[in-house]
Amino acid sequence: MYTLLVSSPLSAEMTTLLPRVETMVGVLYFALFAMSFDFVSGYTGYLSFGHAAFYGTGAYLVVLAANGKLPLLGAETPFVLLLVLGGLLALLLALLIGAVSFRLTGVYFAMITLGFSQVLYVFVRDWDFVGSNPRDGIAVTGRTTGFEIGVPGVDALNLAIGQLSGDEIEGLLGFVSLSTTEVSYYMVGLVVLVCYFAMQRIIHSPFGRVMVAIRENEERAEAVGYDTFRYKLGAFAISAFFAAVAGGLFAGFRRSATPENAFFFLVAGDALLAAIIGGFGTLAGPLYGRLFDETVREFLSKAGEGGGLLPYLQSQLGEATLSTVVYDGLTVGEAIDTFLNGHAALYVGLLFVLFVLYVPNGMVGTVRDRLGGRVAERLPAALGRRFDR
Repeated sequence: MYTLLVSSPLSAEMTTLLPRVETMVGVLYFALFAMSFDFVSGYTGYLSFGHAAFYGTGAYLVVLAANGKLPLLGAETPFVLLLVLGGLLALLLALLIGAVSFRLTGVYFAMITLGFSQVLYVFVRDWDFVGSNPRDGIAVTGRTTGFEIGVPGVDALNLAIGQLSGDEIEGLLGFVSLSTTEVSYYMVGLVVLVCYFAMQRIIHSPFGRVMVAIRENEERAEAVGYDTFRYKLGAFAISAFFAAVAGGLFAGFRRSATPENAFFFLVAGDALLAAIIGGFGTLAGPLYGRLFDETVREFLSKAGEGGGLLPYLQSQLGEATLSTVVYDGLTVGEAIDTFLNGHAALYVGLLFVLFVLYVPNGMVGTVRDRLGGRVAERLPAALGRRFDR
């Protein structure tokens, strides 16, 4: 679909507006992390500012296992198994952290989880076991093949992901061909979809109803007989499992990880940003929030980094227009470069402020409020009524 669009008469506009496939892979695995953050923070009301600890746990386990540094896990251990093991390790870590953190509430809970995350960040950054220069991170060196997603042991049902080491598909169904990045997009998306449905099932179970009750009024939930501490700890552990799976997908696709992009507290800050833009307590909202964030960043990207507004304007306006002086010797081309080149983060920040002020429920939350219920239920009904007129 992407290839068809960029090959159309509107190819320049499509390249400008649509994010690259490689960007979409990153959107998917980070969106899973943001959804895991929303799972505990959006449905129990307890903000986990240290959630990056679990994301980094999954990422580092994948790379360390691939390098043969973990006992009982060889370099060729199936990737799907590594994702599960990383999730279980993060789950145990969450139980330990949560057993202490859930003795507190509000901002104190957020700060203590942040503290635990920073302890792990400093520990990993200075831990010589992970690599010769742990501050710069680690890369996969003990495995030349890509990390495969599928059914372990069945080669025909596995496809490798990765920017350079992933699989390609030629002539699928006689006419469809997929590059390594496109294969990664679909396979990572498959894992994210399975995890999303699993979290949705938990949220709409009796366990999930108690999570929402804790968010709305924890004292009342306790009064009717629920052990809220155990439910909060369970939700925290489940969210950690899926956060680690997201970290494992990140490391499997990138084949590397660093303390800054895996364990640093600002990683959880990006998840919070995606959740607020997409809609807190919606689960699907963080996916759209992350997609919106990355689309705006790529739209305002520097020249030479793919499609974006800056290279589009420079190619479409023409030399005469670009050289026109608008104020005190400043030309149109110089003004475009000055106000757009490298300032994507500034504009994203401004959009974030506008979202907080005018769209406090986020994109999905606002649509849900307008429809009067869950989007998946109300939207088809609303469209059906419109077409029946």
